Amino acid sequence: MAYCKVHQADIFYEDLGKGKPVLMIHGYSPDHRLMSGCMEPIFKKKEGWRRIYIDLPGMGLTKNYHDICSSDEMLDTILDFIETVIPNQEYLIVGESYGGYIARGIIEKQKERILGAAFICPLIIPSPENRLIEKHKVLKTDDKFLLNLSEEELKDFRNNQVVLNEYNWLRYNKEILSGIKIRDEEFLNKVKSKYEFSFKIDQSDFNNPSLFLLGRQDSSVGYKDALDIMNKYPRGTFTVLDTAGHNLQIDQPQIFDSLINEWLDRVE
Repeated sequence: MAYCKVHQADIFYEDLGKGKPVLMIHGYSPDHRLMSGCMEPIFKKKEGWRRIYIDLPGMGLTKNYHDICSSDEMLDTILDFIETVIPNQEYLIVGESYGGYIARGIIEKQKERILGAAFICPLIIPSPENRLIEKHKVLKTDDKFLLNLSEEELKDFRNNQVVLNEYNWLRYNKEILSGIKIRDEEFLNKVKSKYEFSFKIDQSDFNNPSLFLLGRQDSSVGYKDALDIMNKYPRGTFTVLDTAGHNLQIDQPQIFDSLINEWLDRVE
C-alpha cells in the first residue's frame, strides 16, 4: 500500500504481484475494496499479473484532492497516476460503475496502450434521467438470516442487492459499505454537478478483448445502454445476467469469476 503524488491529488493505491499491469477502478462512493474483493480471488490462482487498485479522489484514503471539480479532472488525475506508476507500459483496465465510465475516458485518451478492458455494471450515461434502468427487485431472500440485521441495515441491503442472504451481506458490508462510510460526500456532490465528460467517448472501435458484465436487475445504471455501444467493441463479450443487480459480482460470483478468467485468457 502506498501513495502516489500527482498534480491534483495524493492517490492511495495497493500494488500486488508482478507481471502485466491491471489497473482497477472502483465506482462512485466505495473504495478500492470494491475491486480487490472480487478480483483478488481470481488473481490468487493466476501468475504474471500486477494488480493496481486505486482509491479515486474523495473516496477511500486518497488525500489532497479538493481542487478537483469534475469528471474531466478526475480522469486527468488518473491519467497522471498511470504516467507515474506504469509510464509507457501497456496494461489492462477493469472498471466498475463510475470506474467503467472513467475507463472509457482512458481508452479515448490512450487506447494504443490498453491490451484489454473489462466493465462491471458500467455507467454508460452520466445523467440519471437519460438512463434506461430497471425497477429494483429482490429475487432471493434468507428470511432467517435477515433477522440478524438492524432495521437500517436491512433497508439499505434490500435497496441495493438482489439476493439477500448471509454470503451477500458479508461481502456487501466488507467490500462496499466499508468504503461508502468513509467517502467525502460534499466533494462527491460537487463533482456530480460536472459528472459528464466535456468531450465525447466511444468515438472509435476498441479492438482488443473486452468484457461487459451487466445486471438484468441493475436499477442504478441498467444494462440496455451498454448494449448500444456494442459495435464499438468488436472483440467484446456482452453478458446480461439474471438475478444480478448493480453489485453483480456479489449476486453472481461463480459466473463472474468464470467470465473474468475467460477474458484474461483472451488477452493472453
